[in-house]
Amino acid sequence: MADDDAIRCDACPVLCYIKPGRTGACDRYANDKGQLVRIDPHVVLDRALSRGDSVVPFLERDREWDGSIVSRSETFVTAIGAGTTYPDYKPAPFIISSAVQGVDMVTVVTEGIFSYCGVKVKIDTDRYLGLETNLVRAQGEPVGHVTTSEYGSQMLSLGGVRHLTGGSRREGTVTCETLLSLCDRKPVELKIDEGATVVVQAGKPPIVDGVREERMRVGCGSATIGMFAKQWQGKVDEVVVVDDHITGVLSEHQAGKLLGIPETGIEMKGRRSTPGRYFRVAEPGTAWGGTNIDDPLSILREFDPKVAWPGLRLLMVSTTGEHHAYYELDEALRPVERELPATLSESVARIKENCEPALSTVLFMGGAGGSLRAGVTENPVRLTHSVRDALTRVTCGGAPVYVWPGGGITFMVDVSRMPERAFGYVPTPALVAPIEFTLKLTDYSDLGGHMDHVRPLDSVLQSSESRRHLSPNRENPWPLSVTKPPKSDPGSNQ
Repeated sequence: MADDDAIRCDACPVLCYIKPGRTGACDRYANDKGQLVRIDPHVVLDRALSRGDSVVPFLERDREWDGSIVSRSETFVTAIGAGTTYPDYKPAPFIISSAVQGVDMVTVVTEGIFSYCGVKVKIDTDRYLGLETNLVRAQGEPVGHVTTSEYGSQMLSLGGVRHLTGGSRREGTVTCETLLSLCDRKPVELKIDEGATVVVQAGKPPIVDGVREERMRVGCGSATIGMFAKQWQGKVDEVVVVDDHITGVLSEHQAGKLLGIPETGIEMKGRRSTPGRYFRVAEPGTAWGGTNIDDPLSILREFDPKVAWPGLRLLMVSTTGEHHAYYELDEALRPVERELPATLSESVARIKENCEPALSTVLFMGGAGGSLRAGVTENPVRLTHSVRDALTRVTCGGAPVYVWPGGGITFMVDVSRMPERAFGYVPTPALVAPIEFTLKLTDYSDLGGHMDHVRPLDSVLQSSESRRHLSPNRENPWPLSVTKPPKSDPGSNQ
């Protein structure tokens, strides 16, 4: 039973009763003297700004709107702080009209409540983090799993409806907290079952087992041989590039053959793939080339005495140049470590130079569901078709998104290209993320949009609600730029 002075918030499925001066469970809505108000300011982007996040004054007008569409392509109204469409029957909080390069446009703005969402984390490192499919934990709770590693990077898939709502209450809460922190670009410590502890933060180097990564690998061992073989010619007799995935051997590699590098009689452990390429020379780890070895000679067998010779010069190096060692064979054809010659130091430095800085990248991924699409049009499937036909542009806090092919509106966005504090949460638990749909006014009418809720940009900027004006990210295309739709096939009715 609610207190007489409490008001009920319908911004999410929790339906909090909020007393005067208090906030709801999400800390996003409050009771201000009997009125339900949004705590966070509504964010708009002003392309003309040039001083970072400087605040610009609200526009002042001495006349009422006459019903005409206002031309103000320099300002884009994001969904950050706009409010939600929950429950389904509500139109989107803001449906904004503007004229852009002589074209009447509409931007539909809403904060979506996403239970079906997660983040994909790309971690630039050649160090072993954990076996594919192993659980990833935060605060001891499972929040995701290790997925396929990609060239020079380890990948994690975190969140999803099973962790948010399919497990224990604590698992859901911790998963939601983890996703929110990652999307807000805060550092998060993750522990991988039977693997490493890694601290990730969007746009920052990962920290693996307490060690901050500096660079991602230049390529696999074979690719490194191909890139630098010519620089080694005449300066060394044999090069082994140690790599957890594909270890390269110069004299056997096609690049070495084309340069006329003679055979050296080297014998490698592991499984030979094609000439000069070896799999599984060691187990995965955090040492040389993402393996578990500290002594690179441990991956070599004895040199073939029929081919090798005393004084043979051998360079062993990792795919980042972080680990390297130089050897010469003695009379018994055993490698003896020597000081790295200056001529080879240059090539090791060149490997390091070609390694890009190690970063953690966080991509938010979600699917635009029922109430969100119903807030745009009375016939939600038409919005899906409009996005698929490239008539409607989707952005997330003004940032460009990638929309997956196939059914529904499933999108991904790089959180580092969005304004700060763009995400929120509701205690169901679910994440709250901004989403905007921009299209021509005529197309919006054709898909059955809520035309009676369209209002001009100036009417929004003049309202008394708290707003924060920001400069757009310079890497992002301007969301209101007018582009022609793709050409239709001959005979189509478009």
